[in-house]
Amino acid sequence: MLKAPGSKATPGTRAGASDDEPLDWAQSGAMALTGLADGPPLLAPAAFASACRSAVGELERLSGASRPLVADPPALLGERAALAALSRRGSTSPGGHCRILRAADGWLAVNLARADDIALLPAWLETTSLENPWESVARHVRCGPRDAWVERARLLGLPVAPVASPPQTAPPWVRSRTCGRSAAPPTGGFNPLVVDFSSLWAGPLCTHLLGAAGARVVKVESRGRPDGARRGSPSFFDLLNAGKQSLALDLADPEDRRGLERLLASADVVVESTRPRALAQWGIDAETWLAERGGRTWLGLTGYGRSDPEGLWVAFGDDAAAAAGLCLATSPKAPVFCGDAIADPLAGVYAAAAIATSWNSGGGHLLDVSLRDVVAHLLVNSACPPGAARVARRAAEGWQVVAGGRSASVSPPRAREPLGRAPAMGADNPELLRESTSRC
Repeated sequence: MLKAPGSKATPGTRAGASDDEPLDWAQSGAMALTGLADGPPLLAPAAFASACRSAVGELERLSGASRPLVADPPALLGERAALAALSRRGSTSPGGHCRILRAADGWLAVNLARADDIALLPAWLETTSLENPWESVARHVRCGPRDAWVERARLLGLPVAPVASPPQTAPPWVRSRTCGRSAAPPTGGFNPLVVDFSSLWAGPLCTHLLGAAGARVVKVESRGRPDGARRGSPSFFDLLNAGKQSLALDLADPEDRRGLERLLASADVVVESTRPRALAQWGIDAETWLAERGGRTWLGLTGYGRSDPEGLWVAFGDDAAAAAGLCLATSPKAPVFCGDAIADPLAGVYAAAAIATSWNSGGGHLLDVSLRDVVAHLLVNSACPPGAARVARRAAEGWQVVAGGRSASVSPPRAREPLGRAPAMGADNPELLRESTSRC
């Protein structure tokens, strides 16, 4: 079992947070996204900002980076919000797609991030009347038990989760299984070839950080189902994907499938964020790939883990955090969202550190990182004690956090400048397919 980056605690023990955490949180940009729109920004119940700093620091150490990979790691938590001009909205996520709704016996987090989710609502609610989707959802779910709504949604592939209470015991933030042969630890620096099947935020952030540390990253997309982040903020997509190579494939085309097989034969690391059965339809199997050559690492980044039944459940950052207990831990009487889809950037930085750990130890690992479990792990192992800090409003300075005799202003979200433009989808097809052919 890998330790949490920068943590002296092993999974299942309670480490707590330092006095620096409330100030880190205030300055990260994520605190400004937490709480009611017309109320004060809220402190996080766990050391999320400091954990982000520690994970990036661990990646720097393991990769032998000669300079900081990210100047201000906690600010990673608010980059999407900065580029999309998002703000705190209480029981509606900053991005607007996820809402906390009351069921008959508890709270639900319902995420309607995709057009497909809206299309599935009549089947989920067993109704044909959907003049206003959110009004219909709120009206229906309040009449039924929470867990029944969650179970039905998961069968349909909808990202719906219970707004759970914080866990009493920390789940592991990563599950590591030896599935292939290890190799001698590399001596030529951190330079793996990473094949990136992931999309949206957590996976692309992971591979972005690996690229900054020295890896060569090839982003692979299906022509028929490209990364959904291409439809969002262009600046955010550029931030996470500039510097990668782009391979776009039609996997119904036998030549494209052979090209992917050749690329995978050369790869050292695979990062993916799909449900395991989806890759199986492409003829790709993690265990088989790991067994073919020593020293490889495969990392799956999912909502709830790779194992069934959780491996079949769909999740995004906001609803996965709710399932981890974060919304109720942040505001026990009336749950609210904490940050912007915070499970995504946290899982992304932790995943990058896990890959670097595997690489340095010779590989041979199948790593399983879930959005829910990273957040739940931190809720237990880096919990911020009540009363450790206070928030006070000062007329000239806005919101301030005071902790340990020091104070910090609550900063708005901010983002780094992208390294350049992300490549157009498939821009590197000729080079990559020619290169993979020459290696055979």
